[in-house]
Amino acid sequence: MLNEQLRNIVQGMPKAELHIHIEGSLEPELIFALAQRNSVSLAYPSVEALRQAYAFTDLQSFLDIYYAGASVLLTEQDFYDMTAAYLKRAHADSVRHAEIFFDPQTHTARGVPFETVINGIWRACQDAPISASLIMCFLRHLSEDEALDTLEQAQPFLDKFIGVGLDSSEVGHPPEKFRRVFERARALGLRLVAHAGEEGPPDYITSALEVLNVERIDHGVRCLEDPVLVECIKREQIALTVCPLSNIKLRVFDVMGEHNLRKLLDAGLKATVNSDDPAYFGGYINQNFVAAFEALPLDASHAKQLARNSFEASFIEPEQKRAFLAEVDAFFANVPAA
Repeated sequence: MLNEQLRNIVQGMPKAELHIHIEGSLEPELIFALAQRNSVSLAYPSVEALRQAYAFTDLQSFLDIYYAGASVLLTEQDFYDMTAAYLKRAHADSVRHAEIFFDPQTHTARGVPFETVINGIWRACQDAPISASLIMCFLRHLSEDEALDTLEQAQPFLDKFIGVGLDSSEVGHPPEKFRRVFERARALGLRLVAHAGEEGPPDYITSALEVLNVERIDHGVRCLEDPVLVECIKREQIALTVCPLSNIKLRVFDVMGEHNLRKLLDAGLKATVNSDDPAYFGGYINQNFVAAFEALPLDASHAKQLARNSFEASFIEPEQKRAFLAEVDAFFANVPAA
């Protein structure tokens, strides 16, 4: 069991969340409320039945129910309400800054206008009790031409998001499939991230770095299988946005005690802890911290490193970054010696 002092540290320390899919924060209660508001029929008779369906065998089985849940999002207010609920929860978990993924293709494919999606999410960020930025993700199971079309639709809204990412089904959809759209996004001055090395092999991390020129790897836990890649990530100070509970839920690791978070830190890699799709994977950011610290040999020094990593890896301005890092240091200066 995690001792109370360490639990209080990981829950109370200032932190940034860099890997959160806003559609993956849709709790069953809100799904049913939005379905009722929008007269959308669901395949599940109750909140409890929907929650019981959250038993996934792999990434694809999760994605199937994830896209079904997103079907209730139709109006700008729906996207606002979903985002506001997450930001309130993040604030309660001592998150100071969040960089939020959103998947416009999930919604435009259903006839929801791009502007409805981004305006609702962005407006909630402006009203939030914490700092928040948006990263637009391309669905990798779709074609690059569809991604390019999405980037074109996003042109009038470049002031509302800071970067692009790559998510959805990883295996069979290597990063190099999206070379042109990432080149275009880079030319527009957008920050670049990509999911790689979760279910996909370490080679996907290498091509995300070398072909897409991403600045941050989402997940990346399989990098340890390739010592040359580990040295590259360490040398270039590429951050990994690790999501412990997600990795267990999707069977990347069988149990938390087998997770390699401590090994990533021991290798000198800039790992961070995040919640991924918290409504589906059993926990928001603090629950991820608690689960990892309960199961792994991690202590207050690792907590401080993870908190600092989260801000150092963020895309916030240098002055704000320094202020957040100073807040982390001040918090840990008041932590009693173990």
